[in-house]
Amino acid sequence: MRVLLDTHIVLWWLSGHSNLPLRAHTVIADPEIEVLVSAATAWEIAIKSAAGRLDIPDDLSSALEANDFDALPISVAHALGVGRLPLHHADPFDRMLIAQAMIEGLTLISVDPRFRGYDVELLSLD
Repeated sequence: MRVLLDTHIVLWWLSGHSNLPLRAHTVIADPEIEVLVSAATAWEIAIKSAAGRLDIPDDLSSALEANDFDALPISVAHALGVGRLPLHHADPFDRMLIAQAMIEGLTLISVDPRFRGYDVELLSLD
């Protein structure tokens, strides 16, 4: 299985936050599962951090590498995929993650209920 983490899942994992669902923790910790973090997530974190709305590790890139998370770049196909999505969700970062998961055949890990409106594979966290 290959999974793509939503931004809040990345932040909860890195901080050891108790909001991280046990199922998500189990999957992310499994060495047999490839865990990816989108460039869109790093972009969103950087913007919110610069605005003073979020505290992040001093070196986010190193923190992601230390956790064996693979980077998922944004491609032209991903960008065009966002434009083909129905507008169930207006957040551009989340829409990018949905398009990337669909195009790359990834399972998306998120607690955002709005993701269910899309034809994307979601990890069941129930």
